[in-house]
Amino acid sequence: MNIEATAVNQNKRSLLILILGLLSAIGPFSIDTYLSGFPSIAADLKVTVEDVSYSLSSFFIGISVGQLIYGPLLDRFGRKTPLTIGLVIYFFASIGCAVATSIEMLIALRFLQALGGCVGMVAPRAIVRDSFPIQESVKIFSTLILILGVSPIIAPTVGSYMISAWGWHSVFWLQGVIGLLLLLAVVFVLAESKKPDASVSLLPKHIIPSFVNIFTNPQFFTYAVAGSMVAGGVYAYLSGSPFVFMKIFKVTEQQYGWIFGLLAGGLILSSQLNNLLLRRYYSEQIIKTALLIQTTLGLILCTLSFFNWLNLYNSISLIFLFLCCQGFSFPNSSALSLAPFSKEAGRASALLGALQMGLASLAAALVSVLSNGTSLPMTGVMAGCALTGLTIFGVGRWIIRSKNKQALSS
Repeated sequence: MNIEATAVNQNKRSLLILILGLLSAIGPFSIDTYLSGFPSIAADLKVTVEDVSYSLSSFFIGISVGQLIYGPLLDRFGRKTPLTIGLVIYFFASIGCAVATSIEMLIALRFLQALGGCVGMVAPRAIVRDSFPIQESVKIFSTLILILGVSPIIAPTVGSYMISAWGWHSVFWLQGVIGLLLLLAVVFVLAESKKPDASVSLLPKHIIPSFVNIFTNPQFFTYAVAGSMVAGGVYAYLSGSPFVFMKIFKVTEQQYGWIFGLLAGGLILSSQLNNLLLRRYYSEQIIKTALLIQTTLGLILCTLSFFNWLNLYNSISLIFLFLCCQGFSFPNSSALSLAPFSKEAGRASALLGALQMGLASLAAALVSVLSNGTSLPMTGVMAGCALTGLTIFGVGRWIIRSKNKQALSS
């Protein structure tokens, strides 16, 4: 009987992690499926590829703003109700993107799509914090990355073939169907992990100070901002890679999809190796090493671009390793930044996600603004983000150690 009960609990746990992983993937999937369609969208809407990239920036902005909205709602009304509302918005916005007839319409609807879909990114982090002990949450985040990592492998390939066969509109119809399926899973399968809390105020005069308190917590600031800066480098790659690979290196839409999937494999591989490293090393040690390596790789990429020595093969190799580092830094920085919070897990998760996507949108927009017909804007922003993340981590860790010494001596 105990064995059967254990099996049932394990099945429920696995199902929970699967649903959370799929919800977390909704944002990346909404990005990856249409990246190879940038040239097709530009031709159809009679704009440039750089203009189309602003629909990616608007998506990042929508995710950043939306997560700050959902954070207090998740703490006030529980996890399921905000999830349901967000997925409904995502569904209708996806259908709107599918029938968009101008770049302005697409940019606006992508913002709305992100505003709805981002609840699938902030809620899972809060649910993990609700459902699992702190020590185990790092491993859960690594497992979520495994599911999350399937999206960059499958989505670009599926998207490229769909675009070739049925046009770029088809990927947004697909996103609408997936949004509907996730909505049904949340309503009928996902259990509530936190009851509504009427004591949580939704007034700005209470919400804003709570966000300030979370942000100024030394542990949250150090790991959230450092991890978000590194994420900005990854999204600089996402924004710049369609131009670099398809325009500069002349790969086809299908080839780009395969390359994108191969590079994403580095993120999946490293996120699972992270679980093995956690048996011997602390999360802080893993993050430090990953940031050092990632900064070095970013500077090498930038140098090769500056001297025009970057080609298809060395760019694939270096970006693969760059993304591997993200698989080590993301789960550890996420778990450590949320560790000090329990009642405010929704708001802390929202602020973490807003920082990640806010810096991602800035990095993506910066790649577009600096566009000069070379790979240097992409690689330069990647290197700058990694170096800034490493600096913030180093300074933050010094501040945390200083405060801990003061606390022990007092």
